[in-house]
Amino acid sequence: MILLTAVIAGLIVALIRARAGERQLQPLRLRFEWLVVLSFIPQLFAFHLPATAERMPDTLAAPILVITQVLLIGFCWLNRKAPGFWILGIGLGLNFLVIILNQGLMPISPETVTRLVPDAPQGAWQVGERMGYSKDIVLNITESKLWLLSDRLMLPEWIPYRVAFSIGDIFIALGAFWLLWSLGDPDKKVKE
Repeated sequence: MILLTAVIAGLIVALIRARAGERQLQPLRLRFEWLVVLSFIPQLFAFHLPATAERMPDTLAAPILVITQVLLIGFCWLNRKAPGFWILGIGLGLNFLVIILNQGLMPISPETVTRLVPDAPQGAWQVGERMGYSKDIVLNITESKLWLLSDRLMLPEWIPYRVAFSIGDIFIALGAFWLLWSLGDPDKKVKE
């Protein structure tokens, strides 16, 4: 959700920036875009499509998350000269670090889960197990390694959409915003 918001905001600001300067958006020139697709497809099946995610054992879901994170970090490294990619890469690196140290899944505390889904029925989630079909594993703060980097942040209560996210996710969103914002600047080309 935070990444989608950053992408939409980045595109809007880039368009406004380009229009204000009476110019067109610069084309996005990146390398090895297929790595993003290669990362997205396994995550789609492991975490987002109920028909496949419900049959995905944690012993397979965790390696899928780790491998796809490595591919995304590689994509960032290969495009590190493009605006925003260093910030995006730092976010991916922070998420990767906490995932690797916590059984290959992103930790989320029981307190955060309770705030995230306050009406969940008893037994809907268990400490030490994956939360539903998500990439999150429910761990007590004391059991979670690098808890500060886990999915522990939430949107303000006045926003009706409930989602937990990490500090790494914020960096990823900022990097994506910066990349898209830069497309409105005719003087700087997105480097290949």
